[in-house]
Parts: sequence; C-alpha cells; structure tokens
Amino acid sequence: MMFAWMKIASSYNQMMLSSSEVIVRRTMMMASGTMTLPDAMSMMMEKGTIYATATERAAVAMASGADPAKITAAALKPYSTKTQSNVLMLRR
Repeated sequence: MMFAWMKIASSYNQMMLSSSEVIVRRTMMMASGTMTLPDAMSMMMEKGTIYATATERAAVAMASGADPAKITAAALKPYSTKTQSNVLMLRR
C-alpha cells in the first residue's frame, strides 16, 4: 500500500512540474502576443473536460471497490496525461 502512495506522489510531482512549464510557456505566449485564438480556447476548454474525465474515472474506481490509492490514481491520470501532452505540444 505504501508503494502505491509513493507512486502517486511521484506522478503528482511530475504533473506539477509539467503544469508549471505549461503555465510559463503559455504566459510567455500571451505576453508576446503569439497565442492564437484556438490555443486560447483550447486552454480554457480543456479544464472542464479533464475535470469530468477525472471525476468519472474516480467514481468508476470507487464503485468497483478500489482502495483509496487506486481511486486517487484514477483521478490523477487524466491530469497527468493532459499536462504531459501540453508540454510536448508547447515545446515544438
């Protein structure tokens, strides 16, 4: 059980580093005027979509009788995936 929580903490830290990079890169785009309208709309619309996906996955895990670590991991996964994809997209 402890290993599961350590893995979640590691994933969370990676997500936080990725999201920090995304924030910095997007702020630079806004400040320099290079952010396009589709980028801005995507940035706003992804929040609700990811929240809904994370909530759904956590609810499914909870309904399946998963332990708290698995429920937390299920909720965290969509955020981690999206922040990683955003970082890769913005690094191009």
